[in-house]
Amino acid sequence: MTDAAVGTTSGTTVSAEQAEQQRRGLMLVLSSPSGAGKSTIARLLLEKEDNLALSISVTTRARRSSEVDGVHYHFLDGKRFEQMRDADELLEWAEVHGNHYATPRGPVENAIENGRDILFDIDIQGTFQLFDKMRNDVVSVFILPPSIAEMKSRLKRRAEDSDEIIAKRMKTAVGEMRHWSKYDYVVVNDDLERAYENVRAILKAERLKQFRSPKIGPLIQGMVDDLETELGENKA
Repeated sequence: MTDAAVGTTSGTTVSAEQAEQQRRGLMLVLSSPSGAGKSTIARLLLEKEDNLALSISVTTRARRSSEVDGVHYHFLDGKRFEQMRDADELLEWAEVHGNHYATPRGPVENAIENGRDILFDIDIQGTFQLFDKMRNDVVSVFILPPSIAEMKSRLKRRAEDSDEIIAKRMKTAVGEMRHWSKYDYVVVNDDLERAYENVRAILKAERLKQFRSPKIGPLIQGMVDDLETELGENKA
């Protein structure tokens, strides 16, 4: 900024883009009982939000013919998984039906250190493990269905599971929903567009939190110094 009256020049400028680039990334975690619509909201976020990528898990499960290594999962053997687990290279992990699934630490830490946001579509136990490892970087959202009747109706409409499996999913939901208060936010998905916009608003607000932008401090201080210099020269 140039002041023609006193002939001073303030050299520090800060744009909104700079502020965004200077911040630390975050880990956006979505969890929900089956039938709440979490995966649909996650898909919409990935389609419409810039600077947001899905965390790609590692697994010891055999790769299916339709899956691409590095896109759907990073496939590895049991020995390599144990090495990563024992070396604390995993942020969270679980065993499901004899196979292991986990989030590798390195890619996530690298992303958030460079100001990129990572989306996690994981269960409650995985979320709590992330809390233990990197709580300040985690923004957790619990997605709820509007009612148990609607949750059951959605599971039936998917036509993917038998009545027995649906009953098991609903039983599991009881335990999951008891932990809702441990999440940072709760969003009720009674209308998909509104639920998506609410989660999107959470993401935008969390990106602007002061503690996520430690590198912008020198830029702000530069503006303050410029202002003090200009005021001092005007006074003289």
